[in-house]
Amino acid sequence: MDGARVFRPTGIAAALAFGCLPLAAYAQQPKVLVMAGGEADFDACGSHGVVRGLKASGDGFLAVRSGPGSKHAMLDKVYNGTVLNLCDQRGHWLGVVYSHETMDCGVGTPWPTRQVYSGPCRAGWVYRNYVADLAG
Repeated sequence: MDGARVFRPTGIAAALAFGCLPLAAYAQQPKVLVMAGGEADFDACGSHGVVRGLKASGDGFLAVRSGPGSKHAMLDKVYNGTVLNLCDQRGHWLGVVYSHETMDCGVGTPWPTRQVYSGPCRAGWVYRNYVADLAG
């Protein structure tokens, strides 16, 4: 070629598309699944906690995230008084299983093999500072 620039429409279109995404879309981390079980003599999620300490003057909710960290996508919101099954932990983040209804989440019995929680309730990660131990 004689020094002329060649423009590729697909490259320009891709650059424009990515330029329109919010900055948060670039920063989100991949999902980290909540693990439960692994002890033949203990419940799959060995303890319970309750959401406490959220101030009404703040957001008023605790974000449930797709992984242990604030750069993970928010999946849901829980509020003061919500009871959580505590199943997993990574640093200051808890892997939890919970239901907004009064539903048996299936983690109150032993699971001899450690495995990914897959339902019927919701699962995600919450910041430990807003969860008080109930039992376990």
